[in-house]
Amino acid sequence: MRQHPPEGTAEILFIGNATLLIRYGELTLLTDPNFLHRGQYAHLGYGLVSRRLTEPALDVAELPHEDLDAVVLSHLHGDHFDRVARRGLDRGLPFVTTQHAARLLKGLYGFRRATGLRTWQSRTLRRGDSSVRVTSLPGRHAPGPLRGLLPPVMGSLLEFGDGSGETRLVLYLSGDTLMYDGLREIAVRHPDIHLAVLHLGGTTLPGGLVVTMDAGQGADLLDLLRPRRALPVHHSDYTVFRSPLQDFLAEAERRGHGARLVRCAAGGRVTVGDRATA
Repeated sequence: MRQHPPEGTAEILFIGNATLLIRYGELTLLTDPNFLHRGQYAHLGYGLVSRRLTEPALDVAELPHEDLDAVVLSHLHGDHFDRVARRGLDRGLPFVTTQHAARLLKGLYGFRRATGLRTWQSRTLRRGDSSVRVTSLPGRHAPGPLRGLLPPVMGSLLEFGDGSGETRLVLYLSGDTLMYDGLREIAVRHPDIHLAVLHLGGTTLPGGLVVTMDAGQGADLLDLLRPRRALPVHHSDYTVFRSPLQDFLAEAERRGHGARLVRCAAGGRVTVGDRATA
């Protein structure tokens, strides 16, 4: 078992794609568990598949299963929750996710402690003196009427605190969203985000349908939220990703966000606190 991060800070292990292992105090969270290996195919629905181009930094068997408190799942797509994760995670592990995903996790896959949140609804998790309030935030995976073709998605706000009840650290996970007006309410309600984790890649489906932020949209979200730091993920792992990470980094630099950017390859760790990110 690893030592707890310093008080008021979180240690984040980037496993790959949108999969993070986040430790804060006594709490450990896993996000969007994707443990397919290079060459395997993620199922995206309607017969669509995408081949993984990278290896996850950890195998599902290497997770600290005894320490896991919950999974925060943005939506039920094969590059965010796959058959390897389904087989390798304990059926009693809590999931915090969309209402759509919770129904399927419980009814189809047997994850009996899945909780589905409506937008702006929260659930609080605790272990010892450490707590995190997980709030479902707006997200939109496809434009206009095409939204019905993809599973509902949520962003997540993680507000970490201790026994005092004070919020010490705020993380935002964008989920697989496009830029749209509904995201403006996040900036209004939560003007001080310590770290924003941005799902990028410009995921492009047959017919040219773009369903995740590309470089320009990712920079637009930085313009809107202006987090203290930003960690780009979900950009290099699958064949459906068409907007390279370097394009986002260049556009963010051009718009004056260079100091916000946190660069972390799969297998790397980021430590984030209320004063610094490294």
